[in-house]
Amino acid sequence: MQVAVADMAVDAQAGMACGEILKKALSGKKFKKVVACRCGETLLDLSRTISETCTELTPVYDDTPEGLAVIRHSAAHIMAEAVKRLFPSAKVTIGPAIENGFYYDFDFERPFTPEDLTAIEAEIEKIVAADAPFVRKEMSKAEARALFDSMGETYKGEIMDDLGGDEFSVYTQGGFVDLCRGPHVPSTGFLKAFKLTSVAGAYWRGDEKNKMLQRIYGTAFATAKELKEHLDRIEEAKKRDHRKLGPQLDLFSFQERGGAGMAYWHPKGALLRTILEDFVNREMLRRDYDIVRTPQILKRELWEASGHYDNYRENMYFTEIDEQPYGVKPMNCVAHMLIYNSHLRSYRDLPKRYFEFGVVHRHEKSGVLHGLLRVRQFTQDDAHIICRPDQLQDEIKGVMRWIQDLMGLFGFEYTMELSTRPEKSIGSDEDWERATVALVDAMESMGLPYEVNEGDGAFYGPKIDVKLHDCLGREWQCSTIQVDFTLPERFDMVYIGEDGERHRPVMVHRAIMGSVERFIGVLTEHFAGAFPTWLAPVQARILTVTDAQHEFAEKARLFLREHGIRVEADLRNEKLGYKVREAQLEKVPYLLVVGDKEVEAQGVNVRLRGENLGLKTLEETVNMVLEDCREPFKRGGMSYSFSSYSCPV
Repeated sequence: MQVAVADMAVDAQAGMACGEILKKALSGKKFKKVVACRCGETLLDLSRTISETCTELTPVYDDTPEGLAVIRHSAAHIMAEAVKRLFPSAKVTIGPAIENGFYYDFDFERPFTPEDLTAIEAEIEKIVAADAPFVRKEMSKAEARALFDSMGETYKGEIMDDLGGDEFSVYTQGGFVDLCRGPHVPSTGFLKAFKLTSVAGAYWRGDEKNKMLQRIYGTAFATAKELKEHLDRIEEAKKRDHRKLGPQLDLFSFQERGGAGMAYWHPKGALLRTILEDFVNREMLRRDYDIVRTPQILKRELWEASGHYDNYRENMYFTEIDEQPYGVKPMNCVAHMLIYNSHLRSYRDLPKRYFEFGVVHRHEKSGVLHGLLRVRQFTQDDAHIICRPDQLQDEIKGVMRWIQDLMGLFGFEYTMELSTRPEKSIGSDEDWERATVALVDAMESMGLPYEVNEGDGAFYGPKIDVKLHDCLGREWQCSTIQVDFTLPERFDMVYIGEDGERHRPVMVHRAIMGSVERFIGVLTEHFAGAFPTWLAPVQARILTVTDAQHEFAEKARLFLREHGIRVEADLRNEKLGYKVREAQLEKVPYLLVVGDKEVEAQGVNVRLRGENLGLKTLEETVNMVLEDCREPFKRGGMSYSFSSYSCPV
């Protein structure tokens, strides 16, 4: 949190360095945490002198987001110096701070190796120990170009050409010089906690037509403790990686032979999806939605009419049938509008809420594909609400309440973000304003805080994106609500009003989970594969101690199955400890051990997620599992029947 230096009149001290002024205003302990300062909207190095127009300074501390960005940007420069010391022929390009770290791209003749990273880290330690100051110098474009050309750093001239302008700032620390707007920490010694994390290939300017560069990633924090906590979270995230857990739990796989970016759902994964989709389908019916199904491809002329062809075609796939061009749908909205237009509607018929688990395809570049989180084929829990303008507020709030229910069911914290009109868009300013105001009013009337993301709306309307936070604090964008006055106009959607005249409805595009694939990927990592009992593909596994218990184990399996429990029996001639460990690795919630004592008592010894609950009758076990299923729904104020979740008898 930034703390303003109250009433700091600096008019008499113009020409002094920011750091000198702050040092007088702050205690020694506080000043040691200052890495930069702010004058108005401008971030400055502590070594920068202030102008007469600056009447107040705000210190930027090392434990704030701004302060961490300054530290990480400086760390990128220090890393680049280390690379140049060890590999003088490497050319430097750009090195920004990013979320949770930094990177720097290098033009080098070979990929960097893990051994290289170790050597670079050791060189960074030397640079930090030298505590060399970061020195800023203003140069004309001609001077800066001549400097970098003389060093063989040809990328810097291209960067200056793209940035435009006649003056540039250049920073020097030790023997390293870089083009940079700053600010930076006062000296290299301020880098106290850092770690190089990985190396990857990256095309210059992200264009695959350009040269492949070597990108070194790292992270830095104000203290060693914060760095350790961050690295621990990374290790935990690796254990939870859905790309690892999916095959381990036999949920899904990706088959490159069949094509990249498309998931293959194995029986357990398909069952998990079915349970989740069944729950959502039932909720849709309970919330007065109509379930629809629409084709995978539509004539290109429809995508031209909707604006997708002009604004989204780089993400679409196209084909030809009977010499007519078709587009594979990347969204379901066009098909839902055709269903609406199949009849003339009255004001009494509205709202119409069309829901579909719609399979869509989007042409994602191979470099951004990432397990279930970024795929080319996915299923949206997609709905379009077509309503009268006077119904819009209630419909937006209804979607928000559904989102709140779903997030509560899984224990997700979340934040909301309002995205406004992008540069590439359709529709009138008036319609965009009406749509934006509707979203703002709905959030504010419900007391929901939100941030504004300028220029990131859909091309047809503004939107609310819901960013859920998992148990590691990571942020995922899933739910979305979009208000659209434009497509109803383009598709001439109307209803007959109370006055007998034709009126234009408004359409709300909404997804609660968003992509089912992405949502399951997030759930897998959030729960580390140990899904809630109601969602687990296998809820219970019966484990026999010896062959002598097989007959009772089968009797117990059938009893549990008949009462709606998804249950398996492991009757293999293996040691009990082996069976238990295997079941634990597969994240089965309930392990039901059957030995001679249990057969005699006609019960099972119950273990729940490693906790031994002791001997229970079969009836007690059924009630325990079903109550465990109901608990998250009861906690969220929801009620639900689980009869549909049982395996077929």
